[in-house]
Formats: sequence, structure tokens, C-alpha cells
Amino acid sequence: MAAHTENEIVISAPLDLVWDMTNDVPSWPDLFSEYASADVLSREGDTVRFRLTMHPDADGNAWSWVSERTADRETRTVRAHRVETGWFEYMKIFWSYHETPGGVLMRWVQDFHMKPEAPVDDDTMAARINGNSKVQLELIRERVEKAAAELSEAR
Repeated sequence: MAAHTENEIVISAPLDLVWDMTNDVPSWPDLFSEYASADVLSREGDTVRFRLTMHPDADGNAWSWVSERTADRETRTVRAHRVETGWFEYMKIFWSYHETPGGVLMRWVQDFHMKPEAPVDDDTMAARINGNSKVQLELIRERVEKAAAELSEAR
């Protein structure tokens, strides 16, 4: 079995700003509320390998893993996967960006499967991802729109 999630938000900001801010992995701790650090391990062309570490949970665990993502500015898409899969059998993420009359539609699609020994199953993890994605997408929208407003004021 496997799981699939899709989440999206419209960000009222220029496409290049949305693209640049959301693809600047080292700045993710300032963009997402869940990450304590994002450390780039290597870069090769448009592909970046990095370690994400979350803020400690209630039990004091600071979950961490290595991922790799390849951004394609021409198609405005990003393909990513976990290199260190942890409780996941696999985790693949697809980001897309499309200009709309209201701004930029940023969409996240995640396909994954939990290992049999994981503490949660696919459905439980999908519910967690969907709930947290709504929170993170809203924060990103607020932070990118604020940056867009500040750039407009500076002109």
C-alpha cells in the first residue's frame, strides 16, 4: 500500500520571489516553523542534498533526515526524495508553481509508504502531513507576501 497527499495555496506575490524564497533551502528555518536547521551537504547543478532537523518534539526528539531535491526553474517544478528514509519505505515530493490571477499557486504532492515497523501507518501519516501542510503553507504565504510588500515599499 502507499499514500498520496496534495496540498496547495495561492500566494499573492511575484512568481520569481515565490520561487526564490521557497527554493532557498538554507533559509527554510525562517520560512517553515517546523525546522530548526537546514544544512546543505552538497550541490550539483540544480540538485541540492541537505539535512533537515526539526525542532524537538514533546519527548525531546529532534527528528533529522537527509533529502535531495532538483529544482527546474524553466518548468517551475521541483522533485525531491528522502535519502535517509527513517520510518518511510520511501518519500517522494513534487512541488509546482503556476501563475494565477490571484498570484502564484504553489502545490505540494507527496507520495510515500511507511515501513511495517513504523509507529504509524500510511493513513495516519497522510492525515499528519495534510494537517501540517496547511499550517506550513499558510506561514509561507504570510512570509512571502510580507517580503513582497516590503520590496514594493522599497521601490
